[in-house]
Amino acid sequence: MTSPRTNRDAAGLPLLPAGFRFGTSDSAHQTEGAVDVDGRGRTIWDTFAETPGRIDRGETGARGADSYRRWPEDVALLRDLGVTSHRFSVAWSRVVPEGRGAVNTRGLDHYDRYVDALLEAGVEPMLTLYHWDLPQALEDDGGWLNRATAEAFAEYAGVVAERLVDRVAHWIPVNDPNVASILGYGMGSHAPGKRLVFDCLPAAHHMLLGHGLATQVLRAAGATSVGSATNHAPVWPRSDEPEDTGASKLFDMLWNGAFAEPILLGRYPFPLLPLLDDVLRPGDLATIRQPLDFYGVNFYGPVRVGASPEGNEVPFEFREVLGHEVTDLGWPIVPEALCEWLVMFRARYRAALPPLMVTESGCAYDSPVAPDGTVADPQRIAYLDAHLAAVSQAVDRGVDVRGFHVASLLDNFHWQDGYEPGQGLVHVDRTTNDRTPKQSFDWLKRVLQAQPDAMNESPDGAATD
Repeated sequence: MTSPRTNRDAAGLPLLPAGFRFGTSDSAHQTEGAVDVDGRGRTIWDTFAETPGRIDRGETGARGADSYRRWPEDVALLRDLGVTSHRFSVAWSRVVPEGRGAVNTRGLDHYDRYVDALLEAGVEPMLTLYHWDLPQALEDDGGWLNRATAEAFAEYAGVVAERLVDRVAHWIPVNDPNVASILGYGMGSHAPGKRLVFDCLPAAHHMLLGHGLATQVLRAAGATSVGSATNHAPVWPRSDEPEDTGASKLFDMLWNGAFAEPILLGRYPFPLLPLLDDVLRPGDLATIRQPLDFYGVNFYGPVRVGASPEGNEVPFEFREVLGHEVTDLGWPIVPEALCEWLVMFRARYRAALPPLMVTESGCAYDSPVAPDGTVADPQRIAYLDAHLAAVSQAVDRGVDVRGFHVASLLDNFHWQDGYEPGQGLVHVDRTTNDRTPKQSFDWLKRVLQAQPDAMNESPDGAATD
């Protein structure tokens, strides 16, 4: 894995344009723990993780990184790191334990304190309302297959906005609706674990509808910056054979187009419309297509797809991305694919596309604490260096990219993969939950100090000529 030498300082650190937003990203279910504290309700990930065989090593998010209790330490880490933004999510079930109805003020009070602490540390909050942890009570009534869940989500958005809209800079209604619907309702590898294959599309539609309804609520409450965060990836065919290129186009339509087109263009890809006949109502697409201040791209790597053998339930299958290093989770490391996607995305949507933000990108490696107390993770440094360089290349090619959020600040519960290997800039001990910044934390701190904005500030933070 190599990085271009352009747009770097004398020490070789990557440089981005003045005003570029560097941040970190975490989510409630991954970090908070404290699942039985202060009136939090059950979620679909609580239930999913309790089912044997669902999560590696039988782990659950019950402990997380204990951030619900140790958040002051985490804010101190963000202050020390020097990021300008931190993306986090509110746990729906902490605020409205049953998904709709009674509001839990203790949950709201927690996020109120957290937002104030971020602002005091000089970090702008980027708040995600839904990061996959649907209250179990709503799932019991059909979950995202039920249109009423989108309506309940809008009500919940109003509750959070009423408390926090005066201090939260940036809002994201729904994180990765493609991952949550296709993996959660289509393939069964994420909560709630349903395997409906293409019949998961109603869940996708209701998540997108929830995005639109919540955006309307946020705007009405006074939010000035509302965006999105969707996992996108270039889809590469296994070969140049027509059946493989056709399979790759189909998956690209499902994974990328079926979520970007409704949000940006107010339409679904035409071949998918018959699968949405029972749920698509007049006015839905206009609701989904709300003006956005930024479009968030969550990026982890490209996908290689080939045609399935004749007779398979799904007409495409995933193949290994050849010729590239992989993380400890086996995910391919292809930074040039990030530049490819950003440039291609702009070409696809042009004037319909607001400024872009990389709202998540990161990697998982086993990085233990050494006897001297240090945590060496050179692979993560190389990953971030290369992906920041890829963003820089895209900017040089005219793509309006405004920021990059590293996933994640802390080692945490990484969904079906459990806690290992760690994904954070900060090591979290699985027994004590003690935090130890890794070498990548110190590297990123130096990157932030090297940026044009940092170089134009005096030691006391005042701007200089």
